[in-house]
Amino acid sequence: MKFNSEDFLKICNGIPFMACLSPRELSEIESVLIVKKFFKNQVILLEEEETTYFYFIISGKVKVIHYNETGKELMLAIHKRYDYFGEMAILDGKTSPATIVAMEDCTIGFITRSNFIKFIMSNEKSLQKLISLLCSRLRDAWSMLNILGFAEAGDKVRVALKVFSQKFGTPAKNGIIINIKLTHKDVANFAAVSRETASRIISSLMKSGEIEMIDNKYFLLKNTFLD
Repeated sequence: MKFNSEDFLKICNGIPFMACLSPRELSEIESVLIVKKFFKNQVILLEEEETTYFYFIISGKVKVIHYNETGKELMLAIHKRYDYFGEMAILDGKTSPATIVAMEDCTIGFITRSNFIKFIMSNEKSLQKLISLLCSRLRDAWSMLNILGFAEAGDKVRVALKVFSQKFGTPAKNGIIINIKLTHKDVANFAAVSRETASRIISSLMKSGEIEMIDNKYFLLKNTFLD
């Protein structure tokens, strides 16, 4: 699958460690880029799968998940357009640490490990940007540990919603709108609680006026919740 150069440049401008590459380098990457479409709920990358690719999201959203010993799904992160994944396996040559699943129909770009090293790792500015973004991923991991460290389910759900608002939030007059569609199951999997527990806590937060649903799709976290 191919897409035009103008779209490719727009995508690269949204990825910090690609935005600093020269037009010539971007043109070379485009010439070797692999592009594939994935449907909602389709697995893009399996945990422990050996991969020689770096991936970035051209359109759509994906979730990063891990299954515990009982088979329960734990959501580690959600990535949107211009986000990327697979960098750990590219950098250390090991297998994928998590499974990646399409949350909606997605278009994904693939760059081989050899080309990633050639164009990204050998460019000083790109490398600095990549290190900065990896540090951001580490902070996200700490946020996840923070959630799992809370003893009470209510605290886990509250922190999970705040984490989503930090990444996908849009300021509103009376709070922050989480600008992606999240089901109660999504919140439950991220907070490491059951769906029934998450639904009960969300219902309680809505009754207390701390959160609202916009168009039956998006969570609005009110200022009283954020405070």
